[in-house]
Amino acid sequence: MGLVEFIPTAVQMESGGMRKNSTLICVPIMGETIEKMVVDMSKAKTSGADLVEVRLDTLKRFNPRQDLEVLIRKCPLPTLFTYRPKWEGGQYEGDENSRRDALRLAMELGADYVDIELKVAHEFINSIHGRKPEKFKVIVSSHNYQNTPSVEDLGNLVVSIQATGADIVKIATTALEITDVARIFQITVHSQVPVIGLVMGERGLISRILCPKFGGYLTFGSLEPGIVSAPGQPTIKDLLNLYNFRQLGPDTKVFGVIGKPVSHSKSPHLYNEAFKSVGFNGVYVHLLVDDIAKFFHTYSAADFAGFSCTIPHKEAALKCCDEVNPVAKSIGAVNCIIRRPSDGKLFGYNTDYVGAISAIEDGLRDSHKISSTSGSPLAGKLFVVIGAGGAGKALAYGAKEKGARVVIANRTYARARELADAVGGDALSLADLNNFHPENGMILANTTSIGMQPKVDETPISKDALKYYSLVFDAIYTPKITRLLREAQESGATIVTGLEMFIGQAYEQFERFTGLPAPKEQFKQFISNLQ
Repeated sequence: MGLVEFIPTAVQMESGGMRKNSTLICVPIMGETIEKMVVDMSKAKTSGADLVEVRLDTLKRFNPRQDLEVLIRKCPLPTLFTYRPKWEGGQYEGDENSRRDALRLAMELGADYVDIELKVAHEFINSIHGRKPEKFKVIVSSHNYQNTPSVEDLGNLVVSIQATGADIVKIATTALEITDVARIFQITVHSQVPVIGLVMGERGLISRILCPKFGGYLTFGSLEPGIVSAPGQPTIKDLLNLYNFRQLGPDTKVFGVIGKPVSHSKSPHLYNEAFKSVGFNGVYVHLLVDDIAKFFHTYSAADFAGFSCTIPHKEAALKCCDEVNPVAKSIGAVNCIIRRPSDGKLFGYNTDYVGAISAIEDGLRDSHKISSTSGSPLAGKLFVVIGAGGAGKALAYGAKEKGARVVIANRTYARARELADAVGGDALSLADLNNFHPENGMILANTTSIGMQPKVDETPISKDALKYYSLVFDAIYTPKITRLLREAQESGATIVTGLEMFIGQAYEQFERFTGLPAPKEQFKQFISNLQ
């Protein structure tokens, strides 16, 4: 089946809407046997793939003529054959002539594409001269497992690949930081030839999701999480369902959560689902960022429209903003950044403290049967904040504003003291927290990453000390119930999870991102479905 007939200008999507881009999704087929490959080809078709990449180098046994005939005949989708040698990151270690003969044979038997490496492309393309079927395309690829070259070097690489007679240019590089991806976007968006431009590794993930926005020819989506043909590859399920891939186009606005680490964040699931439900043309992605100032400098286009900001960048993000909301300025940290379309200026906000404080107030009201009309239940309470980073500052500021007496506990006493002085509270070192119990019925709020996946056995305070607290809040939401919350519950305290803070601050962020009212019921449903 040729791809020309396969993709009309607007293709009916699996979910019933119209497809907005022509970027293809290719599923790598990497079975060790022909039988496994045939099974996976059917799964790829069912999953919504446009074509499959058959990785011949993963086969344990391979009889070219017989096996290629079976693979092409039984494949329900267009086929791309790759026989990747060890010297280009593959598994094939045999004779080079046999390898190229197999790819030529695939072409003769009806393959739609073959992928050949730049190093040997001239010879291969010369050898099929005059024998190439009309619908057949040669992808010439170059893989760089060290870094992502400069735009100039990438441009020269495209020229070298084109000079071989390639129908499609494929460049895969490695992301040392997320800003490297911008150079690949620059190449694909300005190229006059079909380009597959992908950046490997977690920092390169956006290259695989946003390629329809920048005119990439295809992206790869694996059938199973973790079973990938290159580092950082998403699943086809995530591309289609989480990122709404078929609906992305040049005018799609990009949003994301900036953090390090960041892959644990549930924000993309929440916002993409909400964008889809209200028909908003945006996509929300994970952004693993090392240097936030460099990130904003690199992704300065208006289409990179809004960001959530998490550990450890909340304070550094404030310095990157052109204007900062007064509350966020007092806290000294932002967790929501909006780029103004008219002039590209960055505006910083802090929605953390609203989400967390209101969740804690609700927890106190429910457990003490207090009416919501009688002022804040935090007034006069002793409120202990663990951590003096961005989230710690937000909680300390918010609690103080509600009339609580604030104590900051931090690993570094000097930082605790600094924050305590700023909000008019007291300071402790984290080591002294276990012995701190001037009164009963205190409130405890953990804003550090102690106890977050994967270190779920850690806790910032001993179980014995928790009996002095009436309510314990943990800003972490992966896992939903941390060791701290589990032990607090066992000690008789009311607990408030990080998910409740997450949802509270998400309402405001969604409205700032889209200018539309937040679909609150949908958000609540999303949270109740999370385990």
